[in-house]
Amino acid sequence: MNMTSTTYHAPFKGLADPTRLRIAIVMYDCELCVCDLTAILELPQPTISRHMSNLRIAGLVEDRRDGRWVHYRLSETPLLQDLRAYFELLAREEPYRSDRERLRLRQKEGKC
Repeated sequence: MNMTSTTYHAPFKGLADPTRLRIAIVMYDCELCVCDLTAILELPQPTISRHMSNLRIAGLVEDRRDGRWVHYRLSETPLLQDLRAYFELLAREEPYRSDRERLRLRQKEGKC
């Protein structure tokens, strides 16, 4: 595989923004839609949509359409497999821990 340095940098540039890192950590083991992410991260929909676009361009997320809903999940790449341990470590710290707790509550309520 012939990859340019730009290709190698894209995922890290995608995760360099604190909000996009929060999104990745919330999503590291589940699929979510923008409405879930807005509730969990307590950010407006346009902000989440913009960050999802950046993550998609960086090759970090994939989407699946279900009627009018778009569900996002992290792309299964070798890099993501390596990053999962890092995400799990960060998920124990704030603000990631609170984000994951809000996700668990939404799942328990049947909203995700």
